[in-house]
Amino acid sequence: MTAPVASPCINVCQMDDTTGWCAGCLRTLDEIACWSLLDDLEKQAVCNELEERRVQWQQLQVEQGPAERGQVR
Repeated sequence: MTAPVASPCINVCQMDDTTGWCAGCLRTLDEIACWSLLDDLEKQAVCNELEERRVQWQQLQVEQGPAERGQVR
């Protein structure tokens, strides 16, 4: 039996207005809101997307400063 897919939340819950992603876990509000309703395959699919988002997020950090990129709230 495999372990359940853990939440990627790292308790840095601030939404970036430009990307619509949480600055901590890089999920969207919809993904965060429905996390507990997803089965493990769906959770893993979200986690797989987060890997690519992390690359994009890091690129945005290099290309633009946080103040230029958009408000983090």
